[in-house]
Amino acid sequence: MAPVEQDALAVREQLFHERVRECIICALLFASLYILCHFIITHFKKHADFTAVLDDEDAAVNRIALGLCTFTLAVALGAVLLLPFSIISNEVLLSFPQNYYIQWLNGSLIHGLWNLVFLFSNMSLVFLMPFAYFFTESEGFAGSKKGIMARVYETSVVLLLLTLLVLGMVWVASAIVSNDAASRQSLYDLWEYYLPYLYSCISLFGVLLLLLCTPFGLSTMFTVTGKLLVKPRLLEDLDEQLSCTRFEEAAVSHRIRSGKASCWLNLDMEMLREQFFAIRSKRRKLELRHRASPWQRNLGYPLAMLVLLALTGISVLIVCFHVLELLLDDAAMPRGMQDASLGQVSFSIFGSFGAALQVVLIFYLMVSSVVGFYSSPLFTRLLPERQDTPLTKIIGNCVSLLVLSSALPVFSRTLGITRFDLLGDFGRFNWLGNFYIVFLYNMGFAGLTTLCLVKKVSWAVQAELIRAFGLHKLPLPVTRCRTRSKPC
Repeated sequence: MAPVEQDALAVREQLFHERVRECIICALLFASLYILCHFIITHFKKHADFTAVLDDEDAAVNRIALGLCTFTLAVALGAVLLLPFSIISNEVLLSFPQNYYIQWLNGSLIHGLWNLVFLFSNMSLVFLMPFAYFFTESEGFAGSKKGIMARVYETSVVLLLLTLLVLGMVWVASAIVSNDAASRQSLYDLWEYYLPYLYSCISLFGVLLLLLCTPFGLSTMFTVTGKLLVKPRLLEDLDEQLSCTRFEEAAVSHRIRSGKASCWLNLDMEMLREQFFAIRSKRRKLELRHRASPWQRNLGYPLAMLVLLALTGISVLIVCFHVLELLLDDAAMPRGMQDASLGQVSFSIFGSFGAALQVVLIFYLMVSSVVGFYSSPLFTRLLPERQDTPLTKIIGNCVSLLVLSSALPVFSRTLGITRFDLLGDFGRFNWLGNFYIVFLYNMGFAGLTTLCLVKKVSWAVQAELIRAFGLHKLPLPVTRCRTRSKPC
């Protein structure tokens, strides 16, 4: 064999081994995420829906739908980890460029992960989750033989009709938006135009949902932190409050046991029980604060609040700086990147420290968006409950989390949290090149986050000062109008 043929064969063999290695790594990563998501969903699912005591067919259908939900949740978790994993991989390759044991961490692997997450996100949102919902609600066509296959046929027909309806709506919308000959010709291309356009709309909706949920979640996290951690004592006598609360609890308990406060006044027992439970809850909170160590009381709460305040402030400063960059330089616009050139330059001007800060901010904003999503009045009912979440609610949660997580890379790049350009089809979204959308989005995030932060922090400081000085115990003055009969 000629040397040229041997070299070509060696190159093909090396490419084959690299492709096999990338497939094995992707399979192992996704299997790990799937197992983790299986335990998460098992923790929340309602076990009565999956037992075969009443109907073996319904239990089997629910198990199939649960597997699809686990797959979707694994894709959502992979979308969350996608951008941080890419940033960390770039910094590792920069720090150890010649290390033999990390040569598997290359641009081809990262690019493949981005393409797989994009493909699985489309598949889960467009096909798997609608199929899971219709599959659990189906019973088979009238007159057909009952069984799982009858449900599969009915679900497939309903899903086909829904797909035709959605594609028709996308066709009409795209024809209205762009009415030139090239756009009309591209309407007949399903894979290269329809699905990216549909996912672009879904991504835009997810990014807008992140914009609304993240500032609300940031303010909610300040409230939750104040409830979970023990606050320091500030000009208050905790022993006196605990003694008064115990005395009040004993008095209410005695009134409940006696049945009547006096011979002429009947007690409202239900009101007394609610009052007793409220006082007991207050007493337990005071005992928890009383048993807390000085380090936990004086260091834990202020440190946690400072960390939240610092992360929120840094996020707002980065977005404000990115707004200035948008006005001065076109290179600040989010764009796609077809070739993942890792290990050449850091994506932060502060090096590894800046990259680590970008990863922390990405996770922080994602957690804030999830907290804000479940705290909002519109989606509070979707909040899962331990061992008591029905399957339809699990499907709704998986779809919501997938929409939020798949929009996270676009969200982070649009706000300028990271300089890592979008890989694969994530950079093909039509609205990413619109300056006005990107500029208004950055301004909206900065304005809403600053407003929620100032409002929450100022109100919290005001409430703590009022409580510390005992002003909350003072009776409120009643101002009266000139009319003698009615107060204001």
